[in-house]
Amino acid sequence: QVQLVESGGGLVQAGGSLRLSCAASGRTFTSYVMGWFRQAPGQEREFVAGMRWSGDSRYYVDFVKGRFTISRDNAKNTVYLQMNSLKPEDTAVYYCAAAQFQGAPIWNPLRMDYWGKGTLVTVSS
Repeated sequence: QVQLVESGGGLVQAGGSLRLSCAASGRTFTSYVMGWFRQAPGQEREFVAGMRWSGDSRYYVDFVKGRFTISRDNAKNTVYLQMNSLKPEDTAVYYCAAAQFQGAPIWNPLRMDYWGKGTLVTVSS
């Protein structure tokens, strides 16, 4: 059974940093892509950052480029999202997701196969 468990959320002041973790278990994720999504109150879930479990390709939405970095630790089966220069508008529940793509990944929430339960990030002004 696939499990994705997020951690690392919390309350931080604007300009601060947080590192989110997503521990993955239940299968071999070599052919999977791993993504971070977020959902603010009253908003749709949106893509933030993603990467293949194998390889160096990384994908970011424009409004986090230069501030957020996605990475992984294969030995720990864990994907990270380092978030710097946080803004109040980054406040949301952040979710980890996984999907199998043979070609170019499609970072649409509807195309993800597995989800974690999310971790809340609150950025105060």
